[in-house]
Amino acid sequence: NANGSVTFSTCATVSLNGVFTSTYDNYLVVMRRSGITANNNLQIRLRASGTNNSGVNYDTQEVEAAGTNVFWSRASATYWFGGYTEATVRGGYAATFFGPFLAQPTAFHATIGSGVSNASLISDAGTHSQSTSYDGLTFIGGVGSEISGLVTVFGFNQ
Repeated sequence: NANGSVTFSTCATVSLNGVFTSTYDNYLVVMRRSGITANNNLQIRLRASGTNNSGVNYDTQEVEAAGTNVFWSRASATYWFGGYTEATVRGGYAATFFGPFLAQPTAFHATIGSGVSNASLISDAGTHSQSTSYDGLTFIGGVGSEISGLVTVFGFNQ
């Protein structure tokens, strides 16, 4: 839309192409979303020239507070975690991506909030191990899951 945001409804995937450029070094990606079907993890993958990087290149450290419990984890996977896509669960995702367009490993830090009756707060940080220039990213609802919401990308320099 005119504000640089993309609205999406009942989508299995949402791909943003050409949002990372040489104009800015770092980017803030903000999403509000709701799960429509199935209970899965929202997956995030970097894109170059319209193609997702789906190799096991995404390393993440995570802390989650849900209810009265706190969990810590580390993962190497084919995506970064972006929250839960449980049916009717509303959520928010705000992540800073450091140098995604530069031909160097991309780092990120995300804050995720979700939950209906049992709110959770998740903080993720990680890196992508390849020295590739990426111009976009994809949000994937997970197998059998669909998402709706609004996503905005902001660029900034240090």
